Amino acid sequence: MSGGVDSSVAAALLVRQGYDVHGVTLQVWEHEDETIAPSKRWEERGCCKVGIARYVAQTLKIPHEVVDTRATFRAGVIDDFVAGYLDGTTPNPCVRCNERVKLRGLIELADARGIDFVATGHYVRIGEFGGLPMLQRASDSKKDQSYFLYRIRQSWLTRLLFPVGGKQKTDVWGEAEALGLPADELKESQEICFVSHGDYRTFIEKEAPTAKKPGAFVDNEGRYLGDHEGIAFYTPGQRRGLGIATGHRLYVQQVQPATNTVVLGTEDSLRRGQCDVADLNLFDSSLLSGSVEVQVKVRYATPATPATIQPRSDGTLRLLFHEPQRALSPGQSAVFYRNDHVLGGGIIQPF
Repeated sequence: MSGGVDSSVAAALLVRQGYDVHGVTLQVWEHEDETIAPSKRWEERGCCKVGIARYVAQTLKIPHEVVDTRATFRAGVIDDFVAGYLDGTTPNPCVRCNERVKLRGLIELADARGIDFVATGHYVRIGEFGGLPMLQRASDSKKDQSYFLYRIRQSWLTRLLFPVGGKQKTDVWGEAEALGLPADELKESQEICFVSHGDYRTFIEKEAPTAKKPGAFVDNEGRYLGDHEGIAFYTPGQRRGLGIATGHRLYVQQVQPATNTVVLGTEDSLRRGQCDVADLNLFDSSLLSGSVEVQVKVRYATPATPATIQPRSDGTLRLLFHEPQRALSPGQSAVFYRNDHVLGGGIIQPF
């Protein structure tokens, strides 16, 4: 129970269905200081809204506890996030958090307590394919979060419950209002949960002062265009904040950590027809057996696109897109689908 609308409603639905529900909030970041008057509304004070989660638990008459997972979050998510940018990639902290902290932590806690199921407020469903449990997209396609959950273990699927995964978001809001939640204070955040001040560049500079390592902006031919502040502050597709005046728009095309350079190009230069994917987590192992056509999401906010997967001898996969994709970013996830089924995914590799 993060204190958000979806996990609160998930708990309420399970209580209504007759489950013996125990509320758990994983404290992954800073504690809320309840001894001082809040300077921000609930949804702006950190990742986990402990006060709201506690209120919901009291309303539902279920036990609630806070489990401190800040050390695990620091090692598995924040350190990974900073290291990724220092290496010139664009990591996705939500993917790593679900894999290494939230779902893993809750499963381990359930094992220790002898609890049968783990439930969250994620918009995703559990289905079946070929006699095996499979992750599926949510009923509400606009809220589907399967992209963020593709790295969970298949062995967990029989123990996971996603009560809102089959509902529309409008229905979930109605349930939340019935619980007495402050709807006007629970707008959904689009920000990285642990970057509470400034932007991610400010956060990285604070966590790793060595990130500010100037180098050269170059074009596709290697010609010098100007100086950058450090490769950690640039990601493919970025246009703003370059400080380069050439008479036409330039975008970050590629980050090259070996030479501490950032390659700039035109809008057209951002499109790529293929990429390699490693660090795989597959629900369908047949993807390693031969070429197959799938739908692929290369970032959460863009629609899935058709591609052909080709297994490689080193255990990675090559994706050949039917239409070139804009600003593919090493470090981001590529997630594979067939209809509503999640087949697996992996991490886009540097070019």
